[in-house]
Amino acid sequence: MASVRHRLEYVALRAVLALFAALPLSVASRLGEFLGLAGYWPLGIRRRVVTRQIAAAFPGLPAREVARVARGAYRNLGRTTVESAVISGRSRADLLAMFEGTDDWTPVSELLAAGKGSVLVTGHFGNWELAAAYVAARGVPLDVIARRQANPLFDAYITRTRQRLGLTVVHDRDAARHIPRAFREGRSMGFVADQGVKGLASTFVPFFGRPAKTPRGPAVYALKYKLPLIAMAGVRQPSGKYRLLIDPIDVTESGNREEDVDALVAAFTAVLERHVRRYPDQYFWHHRRWRRQPPSTPEELREPL
Repeated sequence: MASVRHRLEYVALRAVLALFAALPLSVASRLGEFLGLAGYWPLGIRRRVVTRQIAAAFPGLPAREVARVARGAYRNLGRTTVESAVISGRSRADLLAMFEGTDDWTPVSELLAAGKGSVLVTGHFGNWELAAAYVAARGVPLDVIARRQANPLFDAYITRTRQRLGLTVVHDRDAARHIPRAFREGRSMGFVADQGVKGLASTFVPFFGRPAKTPRGPAVYALKYKLPLIAMAGVRQPSGKYRLLIDPIDVTESGNREEDVDALVAAFTAVLERHVRRYPDQYFWHHRRWRRQPPSTPEELREPL
């Protein structure tokens, strides 16, 4: 049940979003960038976490460059948040116009022609919300797994926003029951799989050379239902528009299911790392990616403090 605090937070949020929605999309996006930058300075929200993780991922990077990437990450988060919030009130054409192209779409079009579902995986990179919406706007029947927000009013608003973008939202506690039916119906499932959540089935794989707890779900489902596994990411280009990166991942079975799952988790994590190395300021460094590690992790590979 929503508390008084929840209601006040929700009213304030909707008031701010209404202001952004009244602006041209490009202007709203730029204002989001400046708001995001305020999180770096003067507010300093998780600034130490962001900078120490960037420095750990790119050892030897000068401090001024670490700061530059960090500021870019805050800008990107601000733009991503605003764009995702306001695009649901715009047309499908407006959404498609935010992308200037994709990598080879053939693997996706072949799935659509065959009426077959797939497992799509991404990270908190670029604009993951718009990437999913773009895929759905291109005709892919797509369901996305989401965790509930602490504020139930805000949670319901986010769900409605995603649904208006053409996505079917499945909350994590309902996923085990929903996913098999979705695959039988030829739908694809989208996972954001780069955060080690407590209690979620995960494995430890290298991310920038350090063991990082990573969800196993996408790999498990791809193997269990013999479905294609495709890594995707919507990355902002110099033009201000996005490009959808598409990386099909080879799903092979050796007969050892546990090893196969771990190999796939490592594979899609390696794809994400490759893209983050190219666009480091578009990653969500605000999350403590190496917070949970195996007890045997060497001191030099532990979470940077």
